[in-house]
Amino acid sequence: MGCSSCGTKNKEGTTTGCQNNGGCSTGGCNKMNSFDWLSNMDFPNYDNFDIVEIKFKGGRKEFFRNIHNLDLVTGDAVVVDVPNGHHIGYISMQGELVRLQMQKKKIKNDDEIKAVYRIATDKDLEKWHEVQNREMPTMYRAREVIQELKLKMKLSDVEFQADNSKATFYYSAEERVDFRELIKKLAGEFKIRVEMRQISLRQEAGRIGGIGSCGRELCCSTWLTDFKSVSTSAARYQNLSLNPSKLSGQCGRLKCCLNYELDTYMEALSGIPDVEKPIQTKKGSLALQKTDIFRKIMWFSYSEDNIWHPVKVERVAEIIALNKQGEKPDTLMEDVLEIEDSVQINSDLIKLDRKFSKPNKKKKKSGKFNPKKIKADKVPNPENKGKPQGNAKKPKNKKRFNKNKSNPNNKKDQ
Repeated sequence: MGCSSCGTKNKEGTTTGCQNNGGCSTGGCNKMNSFDWLSNMDFPNYDNFDIVEIKFKGGRKEFFRNIHNLDLVTGDAVVVDVPNGHHIGYISMQGELVRLQMQKKKIKNDDEIKAVYRIATDKDLEKWHEVQNREMPTMYRAREVIQELKLKMKLSDVEFQADNSKATFYYSAEERVDFRELIKKLAGEFKIRVEMRQISLRQEAGRIGGIGSCGRELCCSTWLTDFKSVSTSAARYQNLSLNPSKLSGQCGRLKCCLNYELDTYMEALSGIPDVEKPIQTKKGSLALQKTDIFRKIMWFSYSEDNIWHPVKVERVAEIIALNKQGEKPDTLMEDVLEIEDSVQINSDLIKLDRKFSKPNKKKKKSGKFNPKKIKADKVPNPENKGKPQGNAKKPKNKKRFNKNKSNPNNKKDQ
């Protein structure tokens, strides 16, 4: 979902918005964007909502009040009021949808909401970009100080305020960290007010961003704001292998996408019986090998055989009920015939068995085409009478042997 305001033009003909023009697809202005689906809708007794949503670095969003009734457009850079100074952010949402977002996040419309001062000028943006250039060197130096103090914490990001009076350091740690000495050193070296803010590993991955195993940008850095707990039971219900390297995301925790299809799997599993032990038939006991949740088919195999037999879920429930009563059905073959012919059990293994069961026959090598060898015409040329035509071989001269065997040199007697 790209930012639709990169090239928005006002009535006066001037281009407004972030003017990134192409950076949306790479995450330049698309991070944590929300689609305003109410922007083109007319409301009865329409009263423009005076609160706007503003986005800052790392996808952080806050609400500010437009007290001066500025003509704002989504994507404009504005100067806003923050404690002990001012900061610059981009408008990410405005209008009636902001009211719904505030209700969703349970934010009250009271006097605690800060104000929007003005639209940022070129001079404001130039100073802000100069301040942003200090962030990377500050983060590298702060990491060196953390190593010198031997603190068990990981510094992930630094955000400077637009007025160059305050810097927020985002870090993650497994244990409680005493960083009072760290704040003294950073404040004395950079001459700024320092704020330390601890974030979780999922929030850290969202701020840094990256590409997931699916090939798309991380959900936590594009649209996911609420992080729900993910357990290994979600992988078990979906019949996934419990491999930590495959189930873990870049944050080192279980992937959030494991919860996306969990409800669908739980609904599909509601009609599948639990097979706690092998089912019994008169031919022998069968162990469960695989379950196709959505097609309602379960595969069983005899203890002495490697062939898997597909059985419908209804039949499995009947056999389990019979086993509880002490009875055993005759066979499972009737249920196998009811399955569609398209279901092939272990087709890849069967192909390998057929391939290697038969001895390989050596194929005859086909001779290479030789353009010099051309077949002779069916009608012989009278001038070449007595000469071989086309590919006909020349007759070999037969050796004549002397009938006189007494002469070893086969020479005639003189």
